[in-house]
Amino acid sequence: MTDLKDKVAIVTGGASGIGLATVEAFVGKGAKVVIADYNEQSGKEVEKELQGKGADVTFVKVNVADESSVESMVASTVQDIIVNNAGVGILAKTEELSFEEYNKVITVNQNGVFFGSKYAIREMLKTGGSCIVNTASILGHVGEAGAFAYNASKGAVNIMTKSLALEYADKNIRVNAVCPGYVESGMVNKEALGEFYEGLVARHPIGRLGKAEEIAHAIVFLCENDFTTGCSLLVDGGYTAQ
Repeated sequence: MTDLKDKVAIVTGGASGIGLATVEAFVGKGAKVVIADYNEQSGKEVEKELQGKGADVTFVKVNVADESSVESMVASTVQDIIVNNAGVGILAKTEELSFEEYNKVITVNQNGVFFGSKYAIREMLKTGGSCIVNTASILGHVGEAGAFAYNASKGAVNIMTKSLALEYADKNIRVNAVCPGYVESGMVNKEALGEFYEGLVARHPIGRLGKAEEIAHAIVFLCENDFTTGCSLLVDGGYTAQ
């Protein structure tokens, strides 16, 4: 088991949602955390709040769709762990989906994992290894009507995870993915979804949506368990068991 105390972890998309819950989970384990996010205002607010509680956290602005931005982020700290979590989604009928919309999802969700992994691995090869966790999705395992670009990107993240795990297993670099079901968030809740909310809940046999903290707990597990690599861990309330 890897002790996360004093380990340095980069979490992209760390200013909100699953990313923020992951930052807090790492802090709870005594890790030092880089909150990497495109939203500078939210990132700095989270940094200030957590530092006020005694946490060793630093905010770094990053655009995960831009290779040079990710390279600079990784170069700004000596990290032990990177969580490639930042992502976007667009719901649209495929015949109405523009290339620009499709490409935005691929660039952030898929290329962002490539860039983050590429530059983190370069540093990990120098330091003797550690681990990478990619946030994929249940929609990297099963299809969803109207989510063509998101399905494509998250399916890619799952197989990229396996490819990297095999390539670097003998270098002491473990690579895993976490695959959440639908998680309660700013845009996924009863107030925002109205009549569609109960239908979404019904698709999860456990009878509710997930919590960001539950996904963060899985990410921490993947970082702590030294015998786990190449895994796409489903944390989905039974969604994909049906």
